Amino acid sequence: MMFFYQFTLGGIVFGVGLYFAHQQGYMNLTRIGMRNLLMILIPLFFYLVLQGYLQFGEFSSVAPAVFHGITDRQPILGTPVDYGIMVFYFIMILAIGTYFGKRQKTVKDFFFGGQRFSWWLITFSLIATTVGSYSFVKYSRVAYTYGFGSSQTYLNDWIWLPLLLFGWLPILYFSRVISIPEYFERRFDRGVRKWVTVFILIYLVGYVGVNLFTMGKVLNILLGWPILKAAILVASISAIYVTAGGQTSVIMTDLFQGLMLLVTGIIILFLGIDYLGGLESFWYHLPRTHKLAFPNFNEDPSFPSVGIFWQDGMANTAMFYFLNQGVIMRFLSAKSLQDGRKAIFTVVLVLMPIAACVVASGGWVAKALVQGGFLPDTIKVDEAFFIAADFLSRPGIFGLILATMTAALMSTVDTLITAVAAIVVNDVYYPFFNPSANENQLLKMARISSVSVMLLGILLVPIFMSFETIYAAHGAFTATVTPPLVITLMFSVFWKRFTRQAALFTLAGGMGAIIFSLFVPEVIIPFSNGVPMQETGTGIFAGMKQFKFMRAFYGLSVSAVIGIVTTLFTKPESSDRQKGLVWGTVKDAISHYKGSAGEETDVRKTLACPQFIDRCLGKVGTGDLALVDISTSLARKLEARPGDLLYISDKRWWLGGLYSAHTVIRAVFDGSKKIIQIDPETSKAVVTKKRVDRELAVEKLY
Repeated sequence: MMFFYQFTLGGIVFGVGLYFAHQQGYMNLTRIGMRNLLMILIPLFFYLVLQGYLQFGEFSSVAPAVFHGITDRQPILGTPVDYGIMVFYFIMILAIGTYFGKRQKTVKDFFFGGQRFSWWLITFSLIATTVGSYSFVKYSRVAYTYGFGSSQTYLNDWIWLPLLLFGWLPILYFSRVISIPEYFERRFDRGVRKWVTVFILIYLVGYVGVNLFTMGKVLNILLGWPILKAAILVASISAIYVTAGGQTSVIMTDLFQGLMLLVTGIIILFLGIDYLGGLESFWYHLPRTHKLAFPNFNEDPSFPSVGIFWQDGMANTAMFYFLNQGVIMRFLSAKSLQDGRKAIFTVVLVLMPIAACVVASGGWVAKALVQGGFLPDTIKVDEAFFIAADFLSRPGIFGLILATMTAALMSTVDTLITAVAAIVVNDVYYPFFNPSANENQLLKMARISSVSVMLLGILLVPIFMSFETIYAAHGAFTATVTPPLVITLMFSVFWKRFTRQAALFTLAGGMGAIIFSLFVPEVIIPFSNGVPMQETGTGIFAGMKQFKFMRAFYGLSVSAVIGIVTTLFTKPESSDRQKGLVWGTVKDAISHYKGSAGEETDVRKTLACPQFIDRCLGKVGTGDLALVDISTSLARKLEARPGDLLYISDKRWWLGGLYSAHTVIRAVFDGSKKIIQIDPETSKAVVTKKRVDRELAVEKLY
């Protein structure tokens, strides 16, 4: 039943996205239109076939064996080699983060890394952000209990792809907003911006608290350290390199950490499969119930598939891709809109399935080992990942696991730190306290904010410790805070009739309804899809624990109704205020960005010789883009003309855009060689001292 439920309701959202893409010319019978359609349909059919196969396929499993291992086996707490690996990892991350922070001179650099990175670099850093320390712990627990059902969270992003790739991402990229609240002020007014600022800060700071709590629990299990002290240690290390280098440090460290996470999770899975005698044997040692894509519809209130769909697939996934400031900053760090799309597509189709296996590997392996009698069936489900890793560990492997868990925490927290700093600087400090602040003052405040958010996160750790599991704490938190924000953004972007008053009422009314449900959870029953109430005890968080997943459906529904009704009784916003900020106005956004008319076209690229000039040719557009002059030979090769946007970079592709800049063509001069004239500021961003005589890669983007 859940299979048809998800693909019916998810398919409706997907179909709405296709409609908007078609209306804007992204989906048509041209070569590019058919390519876009194929790109969108591949993930849909991939997940349709994969989850259908798991849900309805005929599989056999071996009967559970009696435990025949050593009952008094002591856990391995590591050898000097293990701890040496962990210490070396800490030192290396600090070195990488602080080194790449040397080039951060402006707020734009600090938050967006200069908007210059290639898609593959963004992709891996997004995985490192997605796979947090809580992912390993909470999903291994779910994987041990429910099997492949743990993958639901990672395999439902296809629902939002059309709306994201062809609706929100172009507007976000070309409008060049620094923060999500800034978008709402430009779309409506400062009042809406204030409300959104408060909501997003609550979301981000709460996320920091969840991650710090998880890392404290992890180190408590592995090393016996007190949870709070362990959280403080890792928070301090993360804060050091983020405050030093901002987004560039985050992206470069997360590139390494993302690889670490993927490799280590795969190692645990490989060791488990090898121990059990191969992939076929591992598959047979999993019960049939653990091979289901959707373990139950609504029978188990601790993990109802229908609740996971609404809380994670609808509310939290939309929040992650559309509103999570940390993820948004990654998209804005891409060198082009095309690279942003490539990154998202690769994440959804390739790396998300891998991530689903990586974070659940410990739980799957632990269950197979229990089924085969190699581990007792009395193991603690919260420790499934660590027990499996400990059972399969060899000297060095344990240290790698320790380093990986730390990497998972740091790679998520560092993104959240920079996200909060961006909002504090752009939406609180600059507009309300110091509108005349210079770059140095803004950077100082960004770094102060980075440290402050870690302190707030640490203070929240005891609150999340009151929940039974990390999965419950995370799910209850996101289902509570995300619905009003998600509905408000979707209506703002995809409904031109949506008004300022409706935005305010949706935010305030939606959150008010959710807060009411914390004290009177019975109001969620009509939206519960049959998920039963459970005993949650007493206390201030008892209401949050009741219907902790289905609260997302309730919140989305109530917020949507409030938004629709209020809109129909209020005056529409002017069309001038909507230009470049709602669907169908991407060309306006491009014009604002580069200072002249433009449209999305196929990228053309070549190599050209730089010619350095000692004066600034000027800057244009909201992107504050430097002007350059190019020769007629280069113009013919790129099919470029004055006003076109160029991306100039070091020709070494594997640098991922570390040395690069966006520019706009001012004029074309006569020249038989491919030459580009750049000013001192641009040359400093693109050319290193040892490569002044080397050709540069030049791409015409728009």
